[in-house]
Amino acid sequence: MSASPGYNDAADVVLIPGASGPAGINTIKSLKMANFGGKIVATDSSPLSAGFFMADNGEVISEANHYSFVDRLFEIVKKFDVKVLMPSSGFDIYPYSENRDKLAETGAYAVVSDRATLEICRDKTLTYQNLSSDNFEVPFTTTDPEKIRAFPVIAKPRFGKGSRDILKIEDESDLKYVSSRFVDMIFQEFLPGTEYTVDVLSDLDKKPLMAVPRVRIQTKGGISTKGKITLNPDLETNCMKIAEHLGIRGPSCIQMKESPEGVIKLIEVNPRLGGGTIFTALAGANFPAMILDMVEGKEISPMPKVSEITVIRYFEEIVIRKEKEIGLDTAAESNVLSKTHSPG
Repeated sequence: MSASPGYNDAADVVLIPGASGPAGINTIKSLKMANFGGKIVATDSSPLSAGFFMADNGEVISEANHYSFVDRLFEIVKKFDVKVLMPSSGFDIYPYSENRDKLAETGAYAVVSDRATLEICRDKTLTYQNLSSDNFEVPFTTTDPEKIRAFPVIAKPRFGKGSRDILKIEDESDLKYVSSRFVDMIFQEFLPGTEYTVDVLSDLDKKPLMAVPRVRIQTKGGISTKGKITLNPDLETNCMKIAEHLGIRGPSCIQMKESPEGVIKLIEVNPRLGGGTIFTALAGANFPAMILDMVEGKEISPMPKVSEITVIRYFEEIVIRKEKEIGLDTAAESNVLSKTHSPG
């Protein structure tokens, strides 16, 4: 694989957004598992982000839809001479994508898909329309309640993230209630079978390299808390084809679920590192470390061997004894707050 256009230096300073969420925290953990010797800069909108105390530096930034976000992002990138921006936040990836070329001019490579691809993945209606037209297995999906002929069905936000406002509709009464109370919902065939998340890694030219499926044994708030890596060549191939069809660059996590007939159908596509992607790292395929190798122009060959393991997650605590030092009294001004954490 050739080096990224205009980029030849070592990927020694990595920016990881979403430092208060599982994806950001686990991206930091994955790089440490790989003995990454460079600097990790974590960002988040809250000064009380666990990732700040795991990274070399923590920088508070406004939320991604705030007018100040882009200016603050470039300030951080230039301050630390950031070389790689990881796609570990489902919000920050949008301004990252829109500013990829400008970031590249500073020497920073944003490992994120093109904006058109992100929009297809964000809008579930576009996702299903795009993939059903190419004969991928997708559940019946509509935005029109009048087209529903059988129950149960699932109602979910068209632009939703995680498991918020996902409702099971048992009959016409439920359908009328949901239709009257919610807007921008889609209605979808109910899939009662096993649910999978498949972590897919594509190279910087959008060519899929590998896929690692896992069964979602238990989830909380849309995040897998217990899971089992379950190798399935057909499922892996199918998800790599989905990633290629959509034009995804870098990592994605694709959620699939079985129909009553045992057909595994698409639920959603997240064009980024997921909250449970560390399961794949623990099984042998460390996507964040592999991403850095790709940015440095190293060939990813052979693909790492993946073990079929079961992972159980639990909370871990961070104790802060000197609150004033982390700027809690100025948290309201979080878009300009900067904090450097020195381990040890």
